[in-house]
Amino acid sequence: MSTPRGSQGSSFMRKGVLEVPSPTEKDWPKDDEDDYVFFDLGEEVDPLPQPYRMINKMVNLLFDKCWEVIQEREARRKVEFSQTQPTTYAPLIESKLNKMPNCMAISQDYVFIGGAKGFSIYNLYSAKRVYGWEKLKVDVTSIWATDLGSEILIVPVDEMGIARLFYFYKDGLFLIKAINEVDDASKQTTCVKVAISQGGGFAAFLLQGAGDTWLDVYKLPKESWLKEVEHPQPALNPKKKVRQPQPNPLEPVTSEDLETDMMVCFRGDIKLSLPVHIMKIKPPKPVTGTTFKSPLEIFAKVEDYYGLGSGQNHFIKDSQWEQQAAIFHASYRKDPDTAWEEEPLSMATFHFLLPSSMIAMPAEVKSPSGVACVLGIHWPGNHNFYLYSLHRTPKDKVDPESVWPCAAPITISQLSCTS
Repeated sequence: MSTPRGSQGSSFMRKGVLEVPSPTEKDWPKDDEDDYVFFDLGEEVDPLPQPYRMINKMVNLLFDKCWEVIQEREARRKVEFSQTQPTTYAPLIESKLNKMPNCMAISQDYVFIGGAKGFSIYNLYSAKRVYGWEKLKVDVTSIWATDLGSEILIVPVDEMGIARLFYFYKDGLFLIKAINEVDDASKQTTCVKVAISQGGGFAAFLLQGAGDTWLDVYKLPKESWLKEVEHPQPALNPKKKVRQPQPNPLEPVTSEDLETDMMVCFRGDIKLSLPVHIMKIKPPKPVTGTTFKSPLEIFAKVEDYYGLGSGQNHFIKDSQWEQQAAIFHASYRKDPDTAWEEEPLSMATFHFLLPSSMIAMPAEVKSPSGVACVLGIHWPGNHNFYLYSLHRTPKDKVDPESVWPCAAPITISQLSCTS
C-alpha cells in the first residue's frame, strides 16, 4: 500500500545497468529506441508513514500465509484424487439388537451372536432372528462356528469357561456335549481356546485349571451325526416324561420373532454320539540341568522319533545354563529395570495340518485327502514346534511324531490355506 506522487513530468531512461563508456568513440554502442524506456515520474510511490507501514507488512504477511495454506490444501487434494478411491458399500439390511452382543461368528448363511444367557441365530441375508438358545445362568463370552458343508458346528463358551458343542443341521439345533462341565464347582476347568479341523473331523480345546494347562483333542463322529439326525431315534427315559417347551405367556413376543424365514427348533430329545477323546497334551517340562551321570544313560532314554528330539535328554549342567542366560541378558536386556512381559501358557498356538510333503508320517498310516492328520502346537517360551499324529487310539502314548526345533523361542505361527 503506497500513495502515488503528483504529476511531475516524464523522462527516458536506458534499460539495463549503466556502464562507463569506452574512451574510444568507435567502441561506443549505437543508440536504439528499444534501449530506452518511457518513465513517468508521476507513477513513483512514496513510502507510507508509520503506523501504516507496519499495517501494510501485517496485511502482506497474512496474505502470504493464506496463500501457503491454499497451496498445501490444493497439493493434498491432487494427491487424494490421484489415488484409487476405495469402494464404499452401504448396508443392505439393518437388524436392531436389544443388547450389545459379547461375541459373533459367521458360517454359511447364518450369524451366531453370543450374549445374555446364551446365543442367537440370525439369517445373514434377511437379518432376522431364527432362533435363540438362552438356557444358561451366565452370559456367553466367545463363540466359534465351523462350516462342515451341510452342517455347522457351534462352540459357545460362557463366563464360567464351559465350552459346549452344538450341531446345527437344516432347521434343527442339537446339543452334543458340554466339554468341560463338572458337577464339583471346585474342580471346574476353563476353556481358553477352541480349534476345529477343516472338514470337522477333529476338535481341540485348550483348558486350564488348578494351575495346569493342557490341550484335549477329540475325534468327531460327523458321519454318525448325519445319520442320527436324518433317522432320529429319540432316547426316551421311562422314569421321566419329556415335556415339549411351551412359550412363556409373560414374555412379550416381538415382531422380530414372528417375521422369520425359517424357524429353527432345539431338538433336546435326540442324543447324538459323543466325541472320542484321543489325547491330552501337556506343556513340555522346562529344560534344566542334566540329571544323567554319563552319556550312555542319555542314549538309553532317547526314543525313536521320526524327527529331531525335544531337547529334554541332554548332558548340559546347570552352571552352563546359568552362564548362557547371563550372556543373553547382558546382550539384549539394555535396561535391567524393565520387566519383559512373557506370554502366558494359556495362549498356546495349535493348528490342524493336512497331509503334505513337509510332514513325515509312517508308511502304514494313511490319511484321506482333505482330512487333517497332524496337530501342530507350540507353547510360549519354548523353542520347539511339536507335531502329533491324529491317527491314534486313546490307549496310545502321547508322544510327538516329530519336533521342529528353533534357535529362539517361537512367538507366532501361521497356517496357509493349503495347510
